[in-house]
Amino acid sequence: MELTGDKNLILGEVGLPAADNLKRNAEDVAEDGKVDSKKTRTESCFDQPVDSSVHEVIKYSPSALPAKHYDADTTEPISCGLSSMNDLLSWSRSEANPFNVAAVPLAPRKPRLANCLRRTLVSHDMMGGYLDDRFVQGTSSEEPYAFYHWQYIDIFNYFTHQMVTIPPAVWTNAAHKHGVIVLGTFITEWTDGEAVCEAFLKDEESYRAVADKLVQISHYYGFDGWLINIENPLSEGAVKNAPLFLRYLTEQMHERVPSSLVLWYDSVIENGKLTWQNELNQIFFDACDGFFTNYNWTEENLEGMKNYSVVQGRQADVYIGVDVFARGKVVGGMLETNKALEVIRKHNFSAAIFAPGWVYECQSDKSQFRTHQDKFWALLSDYLYIHRPASQLPFISSFCQGFGKAVYRKGQHETAKSWFNLAAQEIQPLYYRMALEDGGWVRSSGCPEDAWNGGCSLLLDGLIPTTLNTPVCAKIFSLHVPLESKIMVTLVYKASAGITVSLQLRTTDSSHCSHTDVHEVTLSSVTPETVGSGPQLESQMSELCGNRDLHGWTVRCSQLELHGCVLREVCVLIHREGEPQDTTFSCRVGEIMVLDVDTLQPPTDPVRGLCIDDVVWLSGAGSSPEGSSPCLRLNATLRWDCPLESVRHFRVYWRRLRGPDPRIPPGQLELLARAYSNQFRVTELLVPEPPSVLELLVEPVTRWGSLVPESQWGRRLLSYTE
Repeated sequence: MELTGDKNLILGEVGLPAADNLKRNAEDVAEDGKVDSKKTRTESCFDQPVDSSVHEVIKYSPSALPAKHYDADTTEPISCGLSSMNDLLSWSRSEANPFNVAAVPLAPRKPRLANCLRRTLVSHDMMGGYLDDRFVQGTSSEEPYAFYHWQYIDIFNYFTHQMVTIPPAVWTNAAHKHGVIVLGTFITEWTDGEAVCEAFLKDEESYRAVADKLVQISHYYGFDGWLINIENPLSEGAVKNAPLFLRYLTEQMHERVPSSLVLWYDSVIENGKLTWQNELNQIFFDACDGFFTNYNWTEENLEGMKNYSVVQGRQADVYIGVDVFARGKVVGGMLETNKALEVIRKHNFSAAIFAPGWVYECQSDKSQFRTHQDKFWALLSDYLYIHRPASQLPFISSFCQGFGKAVYRKGQHETAKSWFNLAAQEIQPLYYRMALEDGGWVRSSGCPEDAWNGGCSLLLDGLIPTTLNTPVCAKIFSLHVPLESKIMVTLVYKASAGITVSLQLRTTDSSHCSHTDVHEVTLSSVTPETVGSGPQLESQMSELCGNRDLHGWTVRCSQLELHGCVLREVCVLIHREGEPQDTTFSCRVGEIMVLDVDTLQPPTDPVRGLCIDDVVWLSGAGSSPEGSSPCLRLNATLRWDCPLESVRHFRVYWRRLRGPDPRIPPGQLELLARAYSNQFRVTELLVPEPPSVLELLVEPVTRWGSLVPESQWGRRLLSYTE
């Protein structure tokens, strides 16, 4: 491993507090004054002894779970929006969907949004919305759509034509992990929308009631604001109150949700007419955080807007709309979207890229989705700005994009079927194709054919030309991560023949950064003197670095001591072996970890309590494992308490303990799924005939992958009879 200095880093910026946007008081009652009985029941469950049992009498009654939050057939939790004003005004926390609450706080990044002078917003509008992404716990999907070029964008808006679009939690979790702000959408349209606006914009009490509900929804579900889209005419009275509604909503969002934004879409104008101006409207711009223009602008529109007095000092708050589908008379679009970005950046405005899912929707061969998406964003890359994750250590990524052909764990299949769950997405690397001298090249891309952890690895491939005598440097991450102590760095990879691979860390100016004791760490060198003290720490080091060749993957560990450094870039160096000649190469990178040695201790917080509620029994076709009776399927919600900061995910298991036939011994642990928050819905689990006892268990998986003793798992017995 190499450590080099780098002087080109923006210093002096203060990062966003990682958890500020998700602060919630667990003792709060709902906004309507009702006590959340489910929360009270769960908290009392946490105090029960770990070996206590829950008893169920089987009843085949229809599910009482709300159909809008749970699939009617399987009781799988789903995300959804609100379709009417009545749905919005009657919304309350006590009846909200707990599974759609984001589990990931907004991560810090450099530069902060306030310091970005030309921002990029993505508005995701695809086929009506709430597709595979509506399944909160993920779903089986052969060829799903996903977004993973987060380093290029500042804001993500989830757009549908429902009145209130609440972003699915999987999107909020993935965006927040990369420091990207997430906006829902409030939209009114057509004749029905006109009637809705007349009702809620008639007076101050009415528009405040709507704004208050929008604030409560954003705060509860953990996303960061709203795009307001009024696409219908307004009466004189309604249009007079529209800026007041917008200003009140913006003020309340700022008070309740730190880092929040409220944006207005270019539609109605100050006289209430529905007229897409394709440029700024001062009245609405003054009342909120930013303005999203329509798509049929010309360069003359942008030239004129630069000179508006209201724009001075707020040019970054003007988001020029770009329709990737190129509908109407637009600049660029499709695979010429870069032409629109070129003009927008020329005039120093922000950009709002609408429906970049075009790369998926309009390509018949969905198996080539990654190729199409990487090509599209590569075309735009000259006009976009790379943002750097700025969280404290540990920094860890296995490059999982949130979907794949299998789920891997330490290089082996954990499950062997196609899947999609953006909550599983890890910090994404840089994807690109870079030319080298004399026809050489290097490319980075996602590879679902093999992985170390999750659904894909990072594939580095290319050609080293004969004339290149230095290693190929493949940049993987751009970061802003403080390094103030003794650190451990691990690299997991598979390389083709004829090359060697090493890792390079680039830090800030070396005059401000000293480092000592750079050495390769092997199992034999792990002693209390080199990494700390105590057998527990030695055990952690053994797990990380003890097996240097695991299932074909090479695991390399290095340890170094640093003082006053900031990690700026992580690169993989590809070295050619032997005589100079044109050399093709490939290297799958499975995982990179940068760890603070002082934190490499077993987790001290167990999974506290494990509650089972919302049980639904189903009797279906087929026979049970132990006889000819119709098969019995269990559906139930598990909830537990465990700090999420040090947890990568949870593994949820079950096993049979006792059944109707005492001659059958207890069963083995069977993995149900991974969970990415402190709750999980078990669905359609085939269980033995009653009377029986089974056990449900939750294993926390640490961020760096160390084993957690079973004594710290959550567990609960479930007995059931007819």
